[in-house]
This record gives sequence, C-alpha cells and structure tokens, in this order.
Amino acid sequence: QVQLVESGGGLVQAGGSLRLSCAASGRAFSSANMGWFRQAPGKEREFVARIAGIGGITSYADSVKGRFSISRDNAKNTVYLQMNSLKPEDTAVYYCAKGVPGAWTYWGQGTQVTVSS
Repeated sequence: QVQLVESGGGLVQAGGSLRLSCAASGRAFSSANMGWFRQAPGKEREFVARIAGIGGITSYADSVKGRFSISRDNAKNTVYLQMNSLKPEDTAVYYCAKGVPGAWTYWGQGTQVTVSS
C-alpha cells in the first residue's frame, strides 16, 4: 500500500517562498519516479515538476522553470518542492504523485498554496 502525504502549503505574499514536502510510504521509494502537479480553481490539473528515481534527473513546466526546484531525500522517503518568487498565478492545490510520466499511479490528498498579490 502506497500512501503519499503532502505538507507545507499555506498563504504567502507574492515574491515569497514555500517548501512543500511529500512523505511516501511503501517500498522502493528510492527507485520511484515522483512528481508534483497542481490544480487551480476552474482549471485542469497540470504538471509542475518530476524527479526520476534512477539518476535523479529533473524536469519542470515552463511556467515554474527557474523558480521551483524538486528534490528528494531517499533516506526519509520524502520528495520536496522548493518554490521561490511565487506569483498569484501559482495559487492552486498541489499534489504529489508516484508513477511514470503519463501513468501516475498514486496521488496524495493535496496541499493548498495561496499567493496574495
């Protein structure tokens, strides 16, 4: 049974920073591809960032490139999303996922990020 639990969301002013965490249960975390997605009100869920299990290669959506950074601590079974220079348009519920691109099998419950202008 895989469980993903996000934390770290909150209210921040534009230009500020937040760090989201996603704690994963289950086996084989170190080899798992992990991703962050977000869904704003009235919009579809969109990809934000992912990190490969093998090699730790990262990928980002153009809208967050240079501002967000995904990382992982395999000893803690945790993946992080460091978000800097936040903008009001980053406001969304942020979800952690485990799987492969195009087939993300497991999802967390989400954490709300609100950026005020």
